Amino acid sequence: MPVYESPAQEAAPVKVLIAGGFGVGKTTLVETVSEIEPLRTEERLTAAGVGVDDLDGIESKTVTTVAMDFGRITLTDAGVVLYLFGTPGQERFWFMWDDLLNGALGAIVLVDTRRLDRSFPAVDFFESRGLPFVVGANCFNGEQLYTPEEIGAALHLRDPNTPILLLDARSRQDALGALLSLLDTLITKAETAASV
Repeated sequence: MPVYESPAQEAAPVKVLIAGGFGVGKTTLVETVSEIEPLRTEERLTAAGVGVDDLDGIESKTVTTVAMDFGRITLTDAGVVLYLFGTPGQERFWFMWDDLLNGALGAIVLVDTRRLDRSFPAVDFFESRGLPFVVGANCFNGEQLYTPEEIGAALHLRDPNTPILLLDARSRQDALGALLSLLDTLITKAETAASV
């Protein structure tokens, strides 16, 4: 599906959340796919976060999102403009997630299989609120040790049809693929609801 920069007012607006735990690649995905310079609210990690932010497995991380990321991409063939809102990952900022959820039609939940236990709260959040989502297993260092089926089983997803994608958040093609998979999920759920 071609992606072009075009005035956002020509397409239907769709709000999408990019969510997940601390350090899973949310800011990177928004930066990778946004057709505009993304808004980032990153701050340097400081000594104040010691004992609060869990850096196990991501010790080289030096900055973190403290409010949200924002980007936009227009999918001309689909007739939509996606407004991307990246959530903060640290538990101390989760209170913002409900506000960011307002008006959202769906989400991409990014997970890091090296630290999958930190993905359960994000999955639980969207399942408990009934917001459709796809899971994107970010392949750090260009490798993924697990299959989508293994990741789905480990996450104990309520809906076994939730798409699970292997992606690299630095790859525009992978990020677009995740967004298109989410749109497919939203369309299928809308069609199913309309036929009931």
